[in-house]
Amino acid sequence: MKNLKILSLLLFSALIFPSCSNDDEMTNPPVVVEPDFSGTYNLADQMGRPAINTVFIPSNQKDEYNQTIPSDQGAAYAGTIEAGLKALSPAYANDGDQNALGLDAAAFAGVLATDVLTVTLDGTTTFYDGTNVLTGRNLTDDVITVELLLIFGGEDFSENPNLSDDHVDANDKAFNSSFPYLASPW
Repeated sequence: MKNLKILSLLLFSALIFPSCSNDDEMTNPPVVVEPDFSGTYNLADQMGRPAINTVFIPSNQKDEYNQTIPSDQGAAYAGTIEAGLKALSPAYANDGDQNALGLDAAAFAGVLATDVLTVTLDGTTTFYDGTNVLTGRNLTDDVITVELLLIFGGEDFSENPNLSDDHVDANDKAFNSSFPYLASPW
């Protein structure tokens, strides 16, 4: 997937930034390069929800998980993730324990097992803002802290406070206010 992105970027750059000279006449017309999508491509990694695959999928299953299409991940991996939630988090130690979304370990594992980033097209885009949940993701959303709160924080985010925050409260550089919005490199 990464190679496809790099190839696309190179092709895009070749089309947008043609060679220039001081000649006013075009002696060599530009060559149009068509992308070649033939071949076999493999899904290498899925990170719609950061850290879920990293934490809850055992090492010997990661390649298989990453190559499973998202619509099949829930049935195949919800049990594995549920077992991980119960083993790692005291917030799910008792039957009926729920997180702040009102989900017990089995229901929350079902949500987490499908590693896609859901996006709303007509509402607030956020990973979690107290009201809206998993409706997209802004650059400023503290995704890892939200995941930790939902895993360790219990029904009202008050359980296990030492496990419920990554203590990284902002990006190390401010995001830009115009496209591509990412902070400039160091």
